[in-house]
Amino acid sequence: MPKCIGLRLSPRLPTLAGICPSSSSSHSGPSAVGSVPILAKALNKWKTGGRAPRRLVLGLGVSFWAQLMNMSGAVGGKSFTASARLKSGPSFEEILKNVEWPEQFPFKEEDFKRFDESSDQLFYEAPRFVTHIDDPAIAALTKYYSKVFPPSNSPGVCILDMCSSWVSHFPPGYKQEQIVGMGMNEEELKRNPVLTEYVVQDLNVNPKLPFEDNSFDVITNVVSVDYITKPLDVFKEMRRILKPGGLAIMSFSNRCFWTKAISIWTSTGDADHGLIVGSYFHYAGGFEPPQGVDISPNPGRSDPMYIVYSRKLSTV
Repeated sequence: MPKCIGLRLSPRLPTLAGICPSSSSSHSGPSAVGSVPILAKALNKWKTGGRAPRRLVLGLGVSFWAQLMNMSGAVGGKSFTASARLKSGPSFEEILKNVEWPEQFPFKEEDFKRFDESSDQLFYEAPRFVTHIDDPAIAALTKYYSKVFPPSNSPGVCILDMCSSWVSHFPPGYKQEQIVGMGMNEEELKRNPVLTEYVVQDLNVNPKLPFEDNSFDVITNVVSVDYITKPLDVFKEMRRILKPGGLAIMSFSNRCFWTKAISIWTSTGDADHGLIVGSYFHYAGGFEPPQGVDISPNPGRSDPMYIVYSRKLSTV
């Protein structure tokens, strides 16, 4: 799965060509999400037949989430057709609290289309020995891991780093008996010092995870959940291979290869992304209610960093 690239956006500027926006983060507040005239213009373009691809739509903030649910009939189903309805405010920590989820998964097949539908294997054929978030964001993620991971060298603990590369951003010196990396480029995976083994697999081609039931204590995914085109299949597999009570941590920023990110991601903002990832956990079933955490280290001065996590139900 392709990882994020260094496309930096100012939260005060319009979002262009579907590049993942940051304006709806909890740092900027609802007023910075976008303007009603911009949203109305985009919706009117759909209604009048001038239908630009969804990835060209300006980022829509979480404050519009419920509005879009009501407007969906007027825009030809090109936006959220049945969205989660929020009861609480728009800060990232609050967006997944008290959510009334629709009975059915609210997204359609078209929401997982991408501008570039060519093979990910070709896209990621050459290794990229670079980091895809800046140093403060990496440090924030590593610090978060150090708080929630099982202690290093815990007997029997197994971790899966999904969509992995040459670095996993785990705490320095962190070790377990089994840390498996799953990614797209073998050369990168070979260079990753934390991994005890690795698997090369394109989850968009084959979402079946090659592991036994109840195998892992923790699953991580760093800045790659936005590239998964079969998220429910993948998250159901995550549930299957996690041990009861096992932890799944999805982390993301606002930077990506926008041509490879799914349409529903590139046409929405940071807070909406939390709801999108939360919906994957909810509709996959067998997980505790997902929770969101904003671990952004220097709001407005470095890359934002967000976590959506959940645990497999102990009774599953």
